[in-house]
Amino acid sequence: MKYAILSLIFATAAAPAAADSYVPVKDQATFLSLVQGKELRNFFYGVRLQVLPNGDIDGSAIGWEIDGNWSWQDGYFCRELSWGGDPIPYNCQLVEARGNDRVKFTVDQGAGDSASFRLQ
Repeated sequence: MKYAILSLIFATAAAPAAADSYVPVKDQATFLSLVQGKELRNFFYGVRLQVLPNGDIDGSAIGWEIDGNWSWQDGYFCRELSWGGDPIPYNCQLVEARGNDRVKFTVDQGAGDSASFRLQ
């Protein structure tokens, strides 16, 4: 049940692509310059995440802890997570940014659902 909720959280948070002006993030250095020292938030679902330079991911969603690890591979953000102790499978995602305050992740290297986050 939790996995279904988390899939909803990370899959339905983004607006349609035609309505936004996100640009692809092509490299790890640019990605880190966006997220380092900031929290990724999706207020609607209560998601708060930190993507740390050492490869860790820490945060919470709907009251359950999220932790995991990430790496940058071939232009994609690849991550494996645990949410409240339940594993979330490894997935490589397209990252796009809108200015310095929004970031969007699209699963399956950009072919799947998207979720956007405010950087604070």
